[in-house]
Amino acid sequence: QLQLVESGGGLVHPGGSLRLSCAASGDAMTNYAMGWFRQALGKEREEVACIHNGVGITYEDPVKGRFTVSRDDLKKMVFLQMNSVKPEDAGVYYCAATVRFYCEPDTMDHWGKGTLVTVSS
Repeated sequence: QLQLVESGGGLVHPGGSLRLSCAASGDAMTNYAMGWFRQALGKEREEVACIHNGVGITYEDPVKGRFTVSRDDLKKMVFLQMNSVKPEDAGVYYCAATVRFYCEPDTMDHWGKGTLVTVSS
């Protein structure tokens, strides 16, 4: 089992930056691919980025070049650096883990409760 707790959400101005953190506890994080997902009001949850277990990173098109995901397996932390934030980036951001290679909303094994990102001038 893996427990995940997100933090770092808040209000950010368009064009600004925000860094989200995800603290893992329980199982060793090295067993999992770690993903960030988001859900805007009235929309379905969507993948933002996935950092695979030592094999690479994938980003969804809307955030490529602006967001950076990283992990520290020793500290059991995952981070999402959000730069050049846009209004459409607003939503609840979730950290999730899967023993599979790919991060997909329907197949993640463990989820955090989310942290809210609000984008407003």
